[in-house]
Amino acid sequence: MHTLDEIDVEILSLLGEDARRPFSDIAETVGLSGPAVSDRVARLEDAGVINRFTIDVDRSTIRGGVPIFVQADVGGASADVDPLRERIGDADAVEHLFVTAEGDVWFYARAEGRNVRRWLEELLGNGDLEYRVTLMDDVEWRPSLGGTAFALTCAECGNTVDSEGESATIGGDAYHFCCPSCRERFENRYARLEEGA
Repeated sequence: MHTLDEIDVEILSLLGEDARRPFSDIAETVGLSGPAVSDRVARLEDAGVINRFTIDVDRSTIRGGVPIFVQADVGGASADVDPLRERIGDADAVEHLFVTAEGDVWFYARAEGRNVRRWLEELLGNGDLEYRVTLMDDVEWRPSLGGTAFALTCAECGNTVDSEGESATIGGDAYHFCCPSCRERFENRYARLEEGA
């Protein structure tokens, strides 16, 4: 198992700033060749560290709306969080969605100016849920990888995978394990589930 080194973290940081940055530009910054950067990015994709390359659209430039931040108090009832999270996440006006450790759902959206209350009632339900709405003056979204410690987690036990760990492709997906016994337990359970299917 190859752990992430400083160059991997720097590559991730550069791609986080601009996912369309050419590998030749990244190579110049990190001191590698373009093909070496391409190989590292492919390895990070295979390992599941990079899941996709996306764009970050500033919706304020393409449509209006009232920028609001909503804090919905679900009350820690985990059964209620998933349907609410899905419903909110599917709304076109919602740009960022968060679930707190307490199980509450917070989100940032650009709601239609004249009907904010009606839109929220339709989205959250009439009186089913307590929520607070804050009108936003300015929003800046800056996800950062700087200073973040990256670590893969074991698919079997959840522990951190270090240089002693192993990787395996099972059923077409890449999995990482902290030790050979976790890999063996996972493979055995996977095989039993495949036989029962």
